[in-house]
Amino acid sequence: MNLTISGHHLEVTPALRTYVTEKLDRITRHFDQVVDVKVLLSIENQKEKERRQRAECNIHVKGSDLFAESAHADLYAAVDELVDKLDRQVVRHKDRIQDHHHEAPKRLM
Repeated sequence: MNLTISGHHLEVTPALRTYVTEKLDRITRHFDQVVDVKVLLSIENQKEKERRQRAECNIHVKGSDLFAESAHADLYAAVDELVDKLDRQVVRHKDRIQDHHHEAPKRLM
């Protein structure tokens, strides 16, 4: 799994980098065919203080691309919310690609 964590208008500290990687381990625990993960952490210049810290993530899994974004007053809370959204998308994608149909029994004559 290729992991890219970048920051826009902020420096990605080692503590923040380890926090994001530990949270993204939950996604790889549910679905092991993750090819590429790109995380963008940013601070927007808005007048209101809430929803200023943003976290965005693009995940390339076998079969499709998944995207989620989250905004919160705290960057760690934004990452938590982002991982929750991505986890739901990955589990739904895994259910779609699994074959749930059973073959009909063959008739004997």
